Amino acid sequence: MNAAIIKYNAGNIRSVENALLRLGAEVVVTDDRETIRKADCVLFPGQGEASNTMNYLRERKLDVLIKSLTQPVLGICIGMQLMCRHSEEGNTDCLGIFDVDVKKFCPRDNSFKIPHMGWNSLYNLNGALYRDVKEDSFVYFIHSFYVAQNKWSVADCEYIHPYCASLNKDNFYATQFHPEKSGRVGEQILNNFLSLAKK
Repeated sequence: MNAAIIKYNAGNIRSVENALLRLGAEVVVTDDRETIRKADCVLFPGQGEASNTMNYLRERKLDVLIKSLTQPVLGICIGMQLMCRHSEEGNTDCLGIFDVDVKKFCPRDNSFKIPHMGWNSLYNLNGALYRDVKEDSFVYFIHSFYVAQNKWSVADCEYIHPYCASLNKDNFYATQFHPEKSGRVGEQILNNFLSLAKK
C-alpha cells in the first residue's frame, strides 16, 4: 500500500505520516506530481491559512493535479476546506471538488471559544470511511471555519450550531477533524480509508 501525502506549506503533516506508518502503509511526503499521481491513495492534510495555501498549490499546479486524481483522496482539516468551492478565510477561491462554501464560526456568546478546539462527537455517520465506527464517537478538532451540512455530508458535528464534519463525493473524502489525533476511532477511519485503495 503506497500512500502519498501532499507536501505543501501547512503544518501537522508528520503526525499523519506517523499514523499511516503505524497502520503498515508505505508513505511518501512529496509535491512531485507524478509520484502523487501513481500512488495507491493520496492524503491532503494539514493546518494552515486558506489563501496562502491555495497560492502555493497553484504555483506548483498541484490544484489541477488534485482535482484530476482518480484514486482515493482524503483531505484533512484545511485539506477538507480547500476541497470546497470558496472560503471566507482570505476570501479564497478553492478547488471546488465539493460545491459548498467554508464559513467562519460566529459565536453567539462568550461561552463558545474560537477556534473550536478539542474533542467532540460525530453523528449521522454514513459510508465506507465510517465502517465499524459508532455513532457519537469522539474525535479531535481544531478549526475556526466550518462547512454547513450538505448533500455530501457523511458525518456531522455540533459546535455553536450543527455543521458538516466529513464529506464524500466519488473518490474524494474529507474530514474537518484530525483522525491522526483521534485515538482508536481515528485509527479505524484511516484504516478504512487505506482499505479503499485495496479494492
